Amino acid sequence: MKKTVILEDLDCAHCAGKIEEAVNELKDVEKCSVNFLTQKMIIDADEAAMDGVLKEAKKIVKKIEPDVTFTVK
Repeated sequence: MKKTVILEDLDCAHCAGKIEEAVNELKDVEKCSVNFLTQKMIIDADEAAMDGVLKEAKKIVKKIEPDVTFTVK
């Protein structure tokens, strides 16, 4: 199952890479990609675990980029 997350106010390409790397390390994530230019993150994970994955991904984003607004589309 894929989910798209809007990362509004993401202003650092290096931080986008760090977010992508950290989310990809989460247990139930098959693939995560962050596009700095469109400010979108696409997470592909097991449907049953998606809520937990999104919760953990939000924590990661807030830790790396505290001013980013995390919105699941």
